[in-house]
Amino acid sequence: MTLPVRRQALYYLIGLSICISSTLMGLSACGFQIRGAVNLPFKAIYISGPVSIGLRADLETAITTGSNARIVTNAREADLILEVVSELNSRDILTYNATGQITAYRLTTRVIFRAFDTTGVEIVPEAEIYVTRDMDFTVSTVLSADFQQQQFLQLMRRDLALQMLRRVAASARMLQPPAVAPVVPAATALPTKP
Repeated sequence: MTLPVRRQALYYLIGLSICISSTLMGLSACGFQIRGAVNLPFKAIYISGPVSIGLRADLETAITTGSNARIVTNAREADLILEVVSELNSRDILTYNATGQITAYRLTTRVIFRAFDTTGVEIVPEAEIYVTRDMDFTVSTVLSADFQQQQFLQLMRRDLALQMLRRVAASARMLQPPAVAPVVPAATALPTKP
């Protein structure tokens, strides 16, 4: 490579890095946040209730990788107790074709949960979150449809876990007292002599 070609490549890389860094700074200035990151004001979280293994794993992953909180195995060590009241997966027939065969299903995953701190103060009163996905189906591909359904349910559980944590974070922010600036007494005016 000759010197002018190297210099041109260097200018290109510098320009590219400036462009990328300005884009990232612009995104961070508007409040953009990487999907999955949740700003939880709690340091230790205990998960209780009849939670499926999949949802528990997705909650634990979302908490440990997307926040500064950690999972504890004892409720006494927790700042927040996340109780899953119920979890339900359903598959309903969405459409039929002209011969009466099923052509699509609607998958639904519902979770009812609540969150409270160790003193019993409810952060999130009992709430329901659900996710639905439509899945095409043909009789000739039953095995692949079962595999696709399992993949959909796994993605839906991940989405539910993140939605639950976002709801907890938003409710916790609403309960925090607003930051008040300290009140500075006004300077008393000195009487003036006429």
